[in-house]
Order: sequence, then structure tokens, then C-alpha cells
Amino acid sequence: MLSQHDISIIKSTVPVLEVHGRDITTRFYQMLFEHHPELLNIFNHANQKKGKQQAALANMVYAAAQHIDQLEAVLPAVKEVAHKHRSLGVLPEHYPIVGKYLLLAIKEVLGDAATDEIIQAWNNAYGIIASVFIDIEQEMYAEAEGQQGGWSGFRFFTVDKIVDENELIRSFYLIPSDGGALASFTPGQYVSVKVAIPGEPYTQIRQYSLSAGPHESYYRISVKREDESPDVPAGKVSTYLHNEVKEGDKLSLSAPAGEFQMSYSDDRPVVFIGGGIGVTPLMSMVNATVQQQPNRRVTFIHAAHNGKVHAMGSEVRKLEDSNDKLSAHFCYSNPLPEDNGYSKTGRIDQSWLQEIIPTTDAHFYFCGPLSFMKSIRDLLTSCGVREEDLHYEFFGPKEVL
Repeated sequence: MLSQHDISIIKSTVPVLEVHGRDITTRFYQMLFEHHPELLNIFNHANQKKGKQQAALANMVYAAAQHIDQLEAVLPAVKEVAHKHRSLGVLPEHYPIVGKYLLLAIKEVLGDAATDEIIQAWNNAYGIIASVFIDIEQEMYAEAEGQQGGWSGFRFFTVDKIVDENELIRSFYLIPSDGGALASFTPGQYVSVKVAIPGEPYTQIRQYSLSAGPHESYYRISVKREDESPDVPAGKVSTYLHNEVKEGDKLSLSAPAGEFQMSYSDDRPVVFIGGGIGVTPLMSMVNATVQQQPNRRVTFIHAAHNGKVHAMGSEVRKLEDSNDKLSAHFCYSNPLPEDNGYSKTGRIDQSWLQEIIPTTDAHFYFCGPLSFMKSIRDLLTSCGVREEDLHYEFFGPKEVL
């Protein structure tokens, strides 16, 4: 337990972390990978290059400093990160390494302002924060391995079937290569896929939402091929999966994880709103809801550029045809002349939402690009939706809406 003296020192550093947090975490990762390049087998290289991981860690350190005397306030965020750590294979022995270089980065960036007293207080605080993560993650490891069909680490799955959902998104149907049972999951969760790409010095791990319901005899991931653009390099793992992986091949998966989970605690109406590839966890949710709660009122909204890049629309329409409690609405920002079956042209706006959403007294699940989620959150709060009824998922490190 931290002393009151240490707590006071940590809280005094909050304004400094607000200003220099990103510089500290950037320098931290530089030193970490310089001295422990083997950890590049765990971390997402793309998020490092984009600066997302640095920003996410800076936000976490800042939040920890703010709430160092009441860490329970940041426990939901800790659990979210812990799910990712368990999915990636982060272990207790990694924490002392991280702590060492985080403290060195604080000292280097802040210079003389980082007194021995401040560094010691942060060392004490880090020990407590690390123990919280380790304890939670150990419970998650035990749960993942102990459940029926569960496993620890990574397990091989055979690609049983590949389906092109559109010109950019491809679904992979996966069954356990060992012929064993398939662990269940809560709709909205993801799996980590680990691949060794020829020519790459380190393994690459990416997390993909499970896009089929938990009642199926397979896992399904639906992967968007991230092509190269002037501002963004091609996605290494997504292009590898699209271009190299064939039916019958094996992929290495960790057990399902994630805090973005469908709630069945009540039977209030539920609204799903997806933007582009953000529809994948919602597909698992809508399939499971129709199967488990056939009398629950469901509104499904999916925004896409046009029919050419609209994924899984026919699957949603089939669900709609088989269940009169489900209504589906598709919004195309740039429809093609041959497109049909969509409900709105342009972007989702408040008047259209109010027209098609039966009530604001419902659960709202949304996922998509960051700008899309910011817009949807603003629209829903403007419509009067309560904060506790908003549920959303970031693809990658947690950001701020």
C-alpha cells in the first residue's frame, strides 16, 4: 500500500504528465525495444508506427497518477488492457522490464525535475499497479484455460472455409486442428492471430473480432485487407491473410478475450450501429441475440461507402426475414448507380436515427473508425441516450471519444 507521502508526490506530477506523457512513453518504447527486441514478437508494430500505443500508454499513466489513491476508479480500463495482455501472452516476468524502462524514460525526459524522491515514489506506485495487472491477468489466464474447450497460449486452428464478403473483406472459418472442443465466448469478443510472415524477423499478432455467434461449431473472423495508401503502409497481417492463407492452412489463435460484450441481463430493445469493418463484432451480437432472445426488439444499422464494399448485408437481411423483431437499415455515403436495398444516402444523422430507433431506453452497441464512433456517440447523447447504455469498441489501443 502506498504511503500518503508517495501519493502526494505522484499527484503532484499529474500536470507534468499531461504535458510530457507522450514524450515519456515514446522514449520508453524506444529503450524497451532497443534492449529487449524479443518483445517485438508481442507488440503490434503498426500501432507503434502510428503512435497509437504511445498515446494509449500515456493516457493510462496519466489516469493512474490522477487516481493513485483510488485505483478502483480506473479498474474498468485496467480490465480492458488486461484482456489484451492475456490475449497477446503478456506474463508477470514482463512487468519488471517495463517498469525499469518506464522509470528511465521519466528520468530522461523530465531531467532534473525528476528528483530521486519522485522516481522512488513512482517506483513504489508502479509496483502496486503492476501487481493489480498481474493478479487480474492470472485470473484471466486460468479462466481461459479452465473453461470447456479452453487453452493457454496459442492453439492451431485449421481454415475450414474462406468467403469473400466484398472486394476488401474476407471471412475465415476456423476449426480446432486438434479436433478438440471449441471454447465458448461472449459476442463482441476477439481472438489474437499470430503469424510468422516470411522475411519478417518477428512474429506478428493482430486481434480480430469474432463475427459469428457462439452457438456455431466454428470461429469466424472477417478481415479487411489494408492496402497501401499515401499516408498508411499496407497492413502486413491483413495482406498476408488475404494473399497467402488458403483453405486447409493453419492459424495460431489465443483464446477469446475482450470487454466489449453483449449483455443479456435484460430484454430492453438493442440497437447495433456499425461503420465499415466495425460491423464484425456486431454480427456476432445480432446472430446471438436472434438465436437466444428471439422476442427482443433489435435495430441493426450499418454505414458503408456503397454496395461494393458493404459486407454481410445479405446475412443481415436473412436474419431480418426470419425474425419480425429485427429491422435492418443500411446507409451508403457514396452509392453506386447499380446499388439498391439501402435506406439512406449520405451520413447517419440525428433526424434519421430518431426516425428508425424505436426508443432511447435501449442498449446501444457501436463500432467503427474513430471519427465514426465520435459522431455516433454525439448523436446518441443528443437523442437522450444514457451514458450507461452506450457500449463501444476500439480496434487497437484505447482512444478518446
